[in-house]
Amino acid sequence: MPNQAALIHNVYFWLRKDLTPWEREHFESELTLLAQTSYLAHAFIGKPAATEVRPVTDHSFDYSTSFHFKSMADHEFYQKDCPDHARFVANCKPFFERVVVYDVAPLT
Repeated sequence: MPNQAALIHNVYFWLRKDLTPWEREHFESELTLLAQTSYLAHAFIGKPAATEVRPVTDHSFDYSTSFHFKSMADHEFYQKDCPDHARFVANCKPFFERVVVYDVAPLT
């Protein structure tokens, strides 16, 4: 099945260890709202899967997102002008100690 996304935006979050249960819950609810951004082709949020520990797997993160954008223009808007993304960053940046982004473009 061909991938219809022009760009896949994968983000991994490591939350501060001292967060309260309410702060963790708030972070998760903000991720859920962000995943409802209307122009995403597909959105997935989650936690590390309970897969076998192997040298190539990393289960150290707390949450991740995989947002599939229909176009590069949609991704650029999301990064620079999207009120949903701006709200998430403003509300949640204090909750994580590390974030890593992998943006992926299809080969064809």
